[in-house]
Amino acid sequence: MESIASNQYQNDTGGENTWFIIMVSCIATIGGFLFGYDSGVINGTVEGLQVAFNSDSAGTGFNVASMLLGCAVGAALAGRLADLYGRKAMLILSAVMFIVSAWGSGVATGSFEFVVYRVIGGIAVGAASVMTPAYISEVALARYRGRLTTIQQVAIISGLTGAFLSNYLLANISGSALNPLWAGFETWRWMFWVELIPASIFLFALFLIPESPRFLVAKNRAQQAKSVLIKLYGDVEGNRKYSEIEASLADQKQSKHQPTWSDIKDKATGKIRPIIWVGIGLAVFQQFVGINVVFYYGAILWQSVGFSESDALFINVLSGSLSIGACILAIILVDKLGRKPLLWIGSIGMAITLTIAAYAFSTATLDAEGSLSLTSDMGLLALVSANLYVIFFNMSWGPIMWVMLGEMFPNQIRGLGLAIAGFFQWVANFAITMTFPILLGSVGLAYAYGFYALCAAISAYFVFKFVTETKGKELEEMAG
Repeated sequence: MESIASNQYQNDTGGENTWFIIMVSCIATIGGFLFGYDSGVINGTVEGLQVAFNSDSAGTGFNVASMLLGCAVGAALAGRLADLYGRKAMLILSAVMFIVSAWGSGVATGSFEFVVYRVIGGIAVGAASVMTPAYISEVALARYRGRLTTIQQVAIISGLTGAFLSNYLLANISGSALNPLWAGFETWRWMFWVELIPASIFLFALFLIPESPRFLVAKNRAQQAKSVLIKLYGDVEGNRKYSEIEASLADQKQSKHQPTWSDIKDKATGKIRPIIWVGIGLAVFQQFVGINVVFYYGAILWQSVGFSESDALFINVLSGSLSIGACILAIILVDKLGRKPLLWIGSIGMAITLTIAAYAFSTATLDAEGSLSLTSDMGLLALVSANLYVIFFNMSWGPIMWVMLGEMFPNQIRGLGLAIAGFFQWVANFAITMTFPILLGSVGLAYAYGFYALCAAISAYFVFKFVTETKGKELEEMAG
């Protein structure tokens, strides 16, 4: 099937096969869509989980955040396993695990069973989160690599929005996530089962794409590597690119050295390579600005300040739609303006909008039932600032962090670098997600958002001081 698909898109001149590159990149980004869907579907099921499993705030936080433990494991293992078995193989494995998780999460009858299936889904998300940008970076040319890799974030946000929209429609049909929908099963269970459709499409579509040519070169599968490179770039450019990749891996292949964890250290100094620390910083700051609080707890958050369940779910759909528009803006700018300027602009914008949101939430009062309540003016200010924050994130840190991680590491340690950064990204995600219900019930929304605003301000300094621009550089030029 792979050869049929590639021949269909091969141009007549034997030159660059742009449509085939776009096709295989888009198939890879279905993993990003599932990443987003699996992350966002929990948003509309929180109340259903609380009732079904009789969990308190800490227990609910763990049910929501449990997937992220699997994400950390999946991200940590995927890079290393991809160096051994291939990028495509890891994407196929992740597709199978998405299917298992979607089914199991919906049939779970208790917290432990639910957590097991969510962790399986988390492993799939973690693997897809690092493998998709790595795969796209390794098949795309430098001049548009950023735009194609940014599609990953569009896919993630599309998955989130798809989950929000699915949750909203299903809850509207039944009246509530707690009510039975079809076949006597509660609506929140069907919210998970809808994911079976895109997960199955992903699994079958992966058999249409080739393996990463850089992986094939590293494994001494020269003929396969040349064949893939020629399908991607044509005869002349394909053979030239093969020689470049071969030269960049020459020392490793001559010594018959396989990538190991010790490679993250600089041989001259014995210290961890600076590029690894930059990758960790990018990964952690992307989470510490609090974006996933909006995506995982959006429905609960807006209900806590007076919006109805239906309105809160609709606000999620609105936020997702704005996010897609912001990602499209990033696609337009990433290979023109560059990665570093977009990160810096995003950090400043998020720091300002989060501060405004924190101020709005600080004016909330308790009503007769003990729930938070905002005045109409402060409610509007909170809604506008929160959505502006989402726009700033998704035109900068949302897509650009993944672009940077997919391309910033040298060929010899790309899998390892992605594994380490991905692991820290998901650990930070878990920490933020797990602590939010506790913060909400103790210090309140204002202090929680104030903390995220502080992290956004610090991230601006981090970008200015430590991040190096990668726009227009070939992967074989990356050092660190």
